[in-house]
Amino acid sequence: MLFFAIVYVVEGIGQARVGIVFQPLTNFLKVAGWTPVQVTAYFGLLNFPWIIKPVYGLVSDFVPLFGFRRKSYLIVASLCAGGAYAGISRLSEPGAFALLLVLTSYAMATSSTLCGALLAENGRSFGLSSAFVSQQWLWFYIAIMVSAFIGGELVERLPSASALQVSAAIAAVAPVSIVLASLFLLDEKKTKVNRSEMKLTLQSVIAASKSKKLLIVALFLFLFSFAPGFGTPLYYFMTDDLKFSQEYIGILGSVASAGWIAGAMIHRFCLRHMNAKALLYLSIVLGTLAAASFLLLTGEVTAAIVNFINGIAMMIATIAGLTLAADYCPERSEGVAFAGLMSVMNLAELCSNNVGAFLYEHVFRNQLAPLIIVAAASTAVAVFFVPFLRLDGSARQAPR
Repeated sequence: MLFFAIVYVVEGIGQARVGIVFQPLTNFLKVAGWTPVQVTAYFGLLNFPWIIKPVYGLVSDFVPLFGFRRKSYLIVASLCAGGAYAGISRLSEPGAFALLLVLTSYAMATSSTLCGALLAENGRSFGLSSAFVSQQWLWFYIAIMVSAFIGGELVERLPSASALQVSAAIAAVAPVSIVLASLFLLDEKKTKVNRSEMKLTLQSVIAASKSKKLLIVALFLFLFSFAPGFGTPLYYFMTDDLKFSQEYIGILGSVASAGWIAGAMIHRFCLRHMNAKALLYLSIVLGTLAAASFLLLTGEVTAAIVNFINGIAMMIATIAGLTLAADYCPERSEGVAFAGLMSVMNLAELCSNNVGAFLYEHVFRNQLAPLIIVAAASTAVAVFFVPFLRLDGSARQAPR
């Protein structure tokens, strides 16, 4: 549990899509004259490493590095992330640091994949998948809450380029803790590469790829995660229409993260024993209402309320989706199977963000309300696909 907390604190700080560099980078590109579609597309480049997560899981499952399937790769990925952010802290042109930003995404995606494999392995063994998911995302959003506040302060008080460089320098230090946690907290037995082991792993991977149940879960997770996103349009709306300061926008990011933390605590103490089917239905209802609540955003107070509510709903939805994914990963291919399901969700997020930005700019003429209505309706549609999972609330088994 401590190891998961440390890794996901670093993920919350270091992921360019949500961490400490997110607001400084978004503001830097906006000041440079980029449109919402262009900014979203730029962040889309950072999403690509998250879509191919099964590759990292496959390599980790098949080829131990220095005798370890997880530990060594975690250390290498963390060192790469720290080095890339250190390089970004010395640059000030989007084209110049684009490759380094992509490298940080590869490193963070690798780290997340390996941690997901550890979650699937240990979660099934101890029957604690839901608890492990809750632990990871609780600390992920504690880190994002702090990162959003600091990022907003940097943008408010420094020139756009300087704010980005300072945030990158902070992000460069965080991965050191994963290196230390991997060395001293991760108890992993050494594994040798041999033909019989690789054959067994390959058989498990092939079985997973042929599993109809796993395919149905993957299709559901895509539909469950897809709704036209309005994150970047919302940033432009709050900056240009509502005239929020960058400091307050950073505070709103912290408020939303506090909502995610509250959602994790609500799940841990109130929803932990709810069966998968009921939790999915609840998450869809809450997600629909939370998305629609942004129609009430008119000022600073309502912005804080709807961001907090949305954070709660999104955390419960995330726990529901990731628990469903973790419980259907077959033995010996946890890395590639769990990563594959996460890639489906990441692909849905990439599609939803770009579709949302396109609708905002080219269809709705920079009007946020119609986009919010479409997003809420798309979330609600997922309720019709839950029966196809054939969940009955009993203990989940690995697919066959």
